[in-house]
Amino acid sequence: MSRFPEDLKYSEEHEWVRAGNGRTVRIGITSYAAEALGDIVYVSLPTVGEEVAASDSCGELESTKSVSDVFTPLSGVITAVNENLSDAPETVNSDPYGDGWLFELELDADADTDSLMDSDAYASHVGE
Repeated sequence: MSRFPEDLKYSEEHEWVRAGNGRTVRIGITSYAAEALGDIVYVSLPTVGEEVAASDSCGELESTKSVSDVFTPLSGVITAVNENLSDAPETVNSDPYGDGWLFELELDADADTDSLMDSDAYASHVGE
């Protein structure tokens, strides 16, 4: 069994996408990425209302090891960010698929989650 939730889609840059209401999706980083980064100590997120294009860098995760860009896997407009991470960035490590989500995006009309990997393809992508 994969350790990557099957109800999510995944990008090559290690973000996950969870379908939400209508054209809004929630985005975070995978457990694989969280483990690779180490202990996350600071999170910089995009601004609500910001328009982003697929594969744009739209934030940063700073860990005890390095600083890593956060990329948006799909195009759209930022509708929410996880404000709780400013006080508890370690949540990204402890609950990457739950309370450690990063931002929500209202998808552009032509944005398509089918362009992303399913859990099995992502597991293969990271060599698991």
